[in-house]
Amino acid sequence: MAKKTETTEKTVKKNQNVHEVVVKIEGDSWTKAMDEAFQEKVKNVTVDGFRKGKVPRNVFEKKFGKESLYFEAADHVLQIAYEKALDDSKLIPVVQPAVDLKSIDESGVEFSFKIVTKPEVTVKKYKGLKVTKEEVKVTKEEINHELGHLLERYEEAVTKEGKIENGNIAIIDFLGKKDGVAFDGGKGENYSLEIGSNTFIPGFEEQLIGLKAGETKEIEVTFPEEYPSEDLKGQKATFEVTVHEVKEKKQRELDKDFFEDLGMEGIDSEESLRKELEENIKAQKEMDAENKYVDRLMEEVGKNTEVDIPEEMVEEETDRLVGRFEEQMKMQGVSLDLYYQITKSSEKDLRSQMEKEAFSHVLYRLMLEEIMTLEKVEITDEEASKEAEELAKRYQMEKDAFLAQFGGLDMIKYDLEMRKVIDLLKEYNK
Repeated sequence: MAKKTETTEKTVKKNQNVHEVVVKIEGDSWTKAMDEAFQEKVKNVTVDGFRKGKVPRNVFEKKFGKESLYFEAADHVLQIAYEKALDDSKLIPVVQPAVDLKSIDESGVEFSFKIVTKPEVTVKKYKGLKVTKEEVKVTKEEINHELGHLLERYEEAVTKEGKIENGNIAIIDFLGKKDGVAFDGGKGENYSLEIGSNTFIPGFEEQLIGLKAGETKEIEVTFPEEYPSEDLKGQKATFEVTVHEVKEKKQRELDKDFFEDLGMEGIDSEESLRKELEENIKAQKEMDAENKYVDRLMEEVGKNTEVDIPEEMVEEETDRLVGRFEEQMKMQGVSLDLYYQITKSSEKDLRSQMEKEAFSHVLYRLMLEEIMTLEKVEITDEEASKEAEELAKRYQMEKDAFLAQFGGLDMIKYDLEMRKVIDLLKEYNK
């Protein structure tokens, strides 16, 4: 009779929520896994006298040894072993478990799973906290500042006579050379360059000041040490620059043409524009004040919460934050490697920066879940389904496609529960 799969459990001493569960796969299960491993391996094996993929098992094992099948077979039964570990131990993991292969031979394989479970959380106080929301006011200076930004955005560039000054726009042709040879990316025609924008290499824009339309000048620059191109970083180069036109920015008047260009419904005068800007500023400040209020509320509840957070939970959240940061950098056309070069930092430095935020995220999630239990907060399937429909419409997606991307109805339900708990906290601390 084949031996049964064995499961044993022991708790790692460093944290009561970190458990080591050992599972051994042997007997028929292991025999089947070895057979499957052979079928995979033999597809790419050639032995004299046999066609590729047609080598008999005994010939294969004689040439390569049974050991050559072990790790392939272990891969085949890893998921089965993990499901067995969870089923027999009745543990519910809160992070992706670490797995270690303890032993492997022709009789079977033994895995060790490190399973981290949710720690015990005690929220000692979450009502009647002395947290206040700051009052929002909009000043005349803030409205003037925003109006100035708007006028700046709609400035007109008009041709001027005379020399280039800081803040002017120069329409130029340029050709860059290193050691007398033109390099890739060093040529431009009718390029519109705002002097003082620091768009070009340090020293380039400043050397154009004083030139007039029709003039040509050869300028020298040194590429920064952190410049992306290996061939150019830290190197000297010359640019031949020809100025075609010089423009200066002119501020718009608050007239009919300006309001038409704005294209804002109902805005046809300075008075109505100022009113609109005031409302926009107020809405933004109210949202910021609300976010700060919730942050302070969470911090205060966190101070009144007792929990021993496993380091694995913080590490996994740090991974998520680093991944999100990497995606943000990619959207700006910057890889993490380039970011490390520019900031003279490393992955270790970045993770260290993220760890504090990661710890707070885990702490807040655990304490909100505990308050959710204490307050018996529940979201029905109908409520979650309605929310999914509304979100799908907002993102112009089919409901099923949105749910698949978001993580399913349970994730919608969890998100709603967390928001409901936060609303309760605000209500209890008015």
